[in-house]
Amino acid sequence: MSIEAKNEFKPKIVAFCCNWCSYAGADLAGSSRLTYPADVKIIRVPCSCRVNPMFILRAFEKGADGVILCGCHPGDCHYSTGNYYARRRMTLLFSMLDYLGVENGRTRVEWVSAAEGVKFSQTMNEFVEKIYSLGENVRLGDLRCRN
Repeated sequence: MSIEAKNEFKPKIVAFCCNWCSYAGADLAGSSRLTYPADVKIIRVPCSCRVNPMFILRAFEKGADGVILCGCHPGDCHYSTGNYYARRRMTLLFSMLDYLGVENGRTRVEWVSAAEGVKFSQTMNEFVEKIYSLGENVRLGDLRCRN
């Protein structure tokens, strides 16, 4: 085995998915046998608005190369306005990450309904491709917890 094969980049991607739509979309993608990379680790949350921006910063601190937030389409939130709050928070977080020097493509917000298993699979595949093109997240390396 060559040294290059040992050091091959495997991105760590965290996906926060709301229980009512995006997580169900992921479930539909799985039951429909649509594929997306195993690099994506899904964290199920009650609503996209429950994702505190600190969760995303913590994911980067723990070694994530990319973080995606998936929620219900605006206007279709189970809790009425949760995704509007999430959208506002993430806009502020993106500007803060830009200030910290984290590349724009490392975070993403996507609206996926329970009936959109194909969209969930495509979104995850596109996001993983983007993270592969960006490479390892070294900008927040000084914040990382070393085990």
